[in-house]
Amino acid sequence: MQHGRYETDQEAFWAGDFGDAYIERNRDSRQLATKLAVLSKILSSSDGVSSVIELGANIGLNLEALHRLLPAAKLAAVEINRKAVTELRRMDWIQTHEGSVFQFQPEAPADLVLASGLLIHIHPEKLPDVYRTMYAASRKYICLIEYYNPTPVEVPYRGNREKLFKRDFAGEMLDTYPGLRLSAYGFQYHRDVTFPADDVNWFLMERR
Repeated sequence: MQHGRYETDQEAFWAGDFGDAYIERNRDSRQLATKLAVLSKILSSSDGVSSVIELGANIGLNLEALHRLLPAAKLAAVEINRKAVTELRRMDWIQTHEGSVFQFQPEAPADLVLASGLLIHIHPEKLPDVYRTMYAASRKYICLIEYYNPTPVEVPYRGNREKLFKRDFAGEMLDTYPGLRLSAYGFQYHRDVTFPADDVNWFLMERR
């Protein structure tokens, strides 16, 4: 479905007022601590990551955590919301690309391509396009940090329909790209006493 200058309703949703409000809800230093904890686990299962591209980076909390964990790494962000892009560009160590993930063309592959809370908000019919972009942009690793469900399901999201979808994103990528193998996976529970997260699963896949 076309929606103004975007291909899908979901893109327009995140580029607009709802995306702006999301930024303010998630401006929390405790989230940065959790991201440091989760990403350190993920990186401990990787080797030689010197560049990262995050698709749907929002205001860059994941990239801020990665900058602390991998201070020499080259970091890049793709983000559709203009207000978030403004904040990303304040961090001069992030190469920021403004626009939809559907239009993103990587200049060069990165060692690690990250999607965190992105795929759950992509219309299911467009997921193959995002998978294709992630695979093409990755030199070594792809990491997904998303809500998991063994079968596809749509969940009402803050009173909105068709804005949040759960499924086995990693399994779909592994089935689509035989050159990928699962390296590690984990879960971060909302009752974790030190680093609570929103019940997310993470999957690290490596290109063979």
